[in-house]
Amino acid sequence: MLKVFEHYAYLHEIPELGFQEFKTSAYLSQQLKTAGFQVTDNFNGTTGIVATLESGVAGPTLALRADMDALGHVINGEPCARHTCGHDAHSSVVLTAAQELIAEKAIKKGRLKLIFQPAEELGTGALAMIAGGAIDDVDMIVGFHLRPAEECAVGTAIPAMYYSACVTLEATIRGQTAHAARPHLGVNALDAAASAVQAVNAVHLPPGKTWSAKATRFLCDAGVTNSIPDEARVVFDLRAAENEDMTLLQSRVERAIIQSAAAFGATAQIEVMKAMPAAEIDEEMSALVADSIKEVLGEAALMPVRSTPGSEDFFHYPVQRPQIKAGFWGLGTGLTPGLHHPDMRFELNALPGAVKIFKACVIKVLG
Repeated sequence: MLKVFEHYAYLHEIPELGFQEFKTSAYLSQQLKTAGFQVTDNFNGTTGIVATLESGVAGPTLALRADMDALGHVINGEPCARHTCGHDAHSSVVLTAAQELIAEKAIKKGRLKLIFQPAEELGTGALAMIAGGAIDDVDMIVGFHLRPAEECAVGTAIPAMYYSACVTLEATIRGQTAHAARPHLGVNALDAAASAVQAVNAVHLPPGKTWSAKATRFLCDAGVTNSIPDEARVVFDLRAAENEDMTLLQSRVERAIIQSAAAFGATAQIEVMKAMPAAEIDEEMSALVADSIKEVLGEAALMPVRSTPGSEDFFHYPVQRPQIKAGFWGLGTGLTPGLHHPDMRFELNALPGAVKIFKACVIKVLG
């Protein structure tokens, strides 16, 4: 069990951005090969890893998924990568559980599959693994995430985390440049973009729904201060608790941007920068995780199911392959001051419990 700390200590010091996890994947791959897993490196041309353990006895295929990438930050004016979302912990936990399961000869039937996935933060890592066939033979898949201190305490865990859908849009609004002394000869892209922001703020879904839409970046510079700018770029972050609500929200936001820009005589081109679906979680898998949490941490440690406005690309797996039963749980780690904060920290002593929970889940299915 102490292996989890050793793995974490190493991975934490080599943070790498999405699809650039070269050192991370090399370390994980070597550890898995040494343990006895069949390992496919550079899965589908990425830094992803797929490892399998065949029991030789008929049974289901259960996959454990861990993400590997760090986040990009600008700290003291310098761009850097830093593990501020806990993916180093996720990989350490799943790797340790896998090593112990194979060492203990705990897999008696079916197949255990390990998916170490790149680029979760980009929202495209899971899609790359799916496109390469990583889950074509999978019946069940389980993942997890460290949770902030305000959600659950150290020594507790949440059996199902219902993440929201997230879509990031970039609108490029184009007008017509002109001298600032003769604005009537141009179309001010800045004015059109500002109007688009206000139009998006006026979008509404039914009040019983959980959603949000807001501008998060605004870039416009004609290069001089006495010229009408002919281009502006605005990024919008959209959230919705349900996938069908996101479809409606996205269509209304895009319409608001296009029509408000057109009112100024400008055009708007909209690009989807990132899209992650809302959670699709199987009740049977949630029950499996809940039983494992109680077995490992005790009855009192089982927290209620929880929803979050955050997003997680894990849910591409069950959305793209609805036949797969998916479970996704949350681990109490005393994490502060928050996920994605440059100074994020958590209690490392929570990690051995996570290893045991994963092992319990696997043994209940494949043992």
